[in-house]
Amino acid sequence: MSLKTTDLCDNHAKKVQIAEPIGFKDFGGTKLFSGKIETVKCFEDNSFVRKALEQNGEGKVLVIDGGGSMRCALLGDMLGDLAIKNKWSGIIVYGCIRDSAAMATLALGVKALNTIPLKSNKRNEGQPNIPVHFAGVIFTPGHFVYCDEDGIIVSKEELF
Repeated sequence: MSLKTTDLCDNHAKKVQIAEPIGFKDFGGTKLFSGKIETVKCFEDNSFVRKALEQNGEGKVLVIDGGGSMRCALLGDMLGDLAIKNKWSGIIVYGCIRDSAAMATLALGVKALNTIPLKSNKRNEGQPNIPVHFAGVIFTPGHFVYCDEDGIIVSKEELF
């Protein structure tokens, strides 16, 4: 991605949804990332996050709707390494991550609400690739997401 979200908003204002600034922070080593959306909806169980990241992620961003939970992490450095191995562009977590120092060294875009050291449960519960809604935006599988230090925007079509 060569254009910043500000430029994309200026050039395509009627084509994008702009995520509300609800407190997402950058945790990955890459701040500017974009791709086709894939989703996982899960609550305090990252089993389906692992399953998604085990797949080819080339040109994709995984959007995880963790319900905004602050009680456990849905992503850590081992899953970050798996994402890099499978060529994911980035991950957005509506919830928490852990291993933030290690995540900062990875060539991967990661946005999340916060950190917590506790790992998630493993009950094999969740829903893959369904539309998810948070920050005033609907993240629909197959649409496109663009992220940088200024925010997150979503478009039905690729903008460049």
